[in-house]
Amino acid sequence: MPTSTPARPAAGEYVEYFAAYISKVPDGDVRAQLAQQLPETIAYIKSRGDAWAMSRYAPGKWSVKEVINHLADAERVFSYRALRIARGDETPLPGFDENKWMPQTHADARSVQSLLDELAAVRASTVALFNSFDDDAWTRIGNASGKPISVRAIGYIVCGHERHHLAVLKERYK
Repeated sequence: MPTSTPARPAAGEYVEYFAAYISKVPDGDVRAQLAQQLPETIAYIKSRGDAWAMSRYAPGKWSVKEVINHLADAERVFSYRALRIARGDETPLPGFDENKWMPQTHADARSVQSLLDELAAVRASTVALFNSFDDDAWTRIGNASGKPISVRAIGYIVCGHERHHLAVLKERYK
């Protein structure tokens, strides 16, 4: 089990693209952030109602339901990467194209509650996984999408990715 709080990842542990997500995570234990932040996202989405969940802020943009589905899909991918890297697997991990995946999700045909239930289940699994890592696992670096990434960077990315999308939902989806 971890004996210390995982430090914020250093710049060399992730590609610049992820800096925006990592910067959204407050100081402190990222494991606690992962365990505590999802209820805010769920409460906000539920407060807006089912009709709002079908809205898109511009033509060609995802619906709110699709954003929820994307959060679950991306978190699964990132958690899988963290698992492989934490276990010392040096196999390069492929990227994924969330835009190509989206039509196959059929998220708009699902209820908001089913999407939120799935997201909560994914997050519970993510929290359990990250809580299982020892101090050495947090600093392991692997290769995903042809670039280096550490386990702790992935934890921060998962957390910041949700924060990013919650901000987009609040700012753009009226």
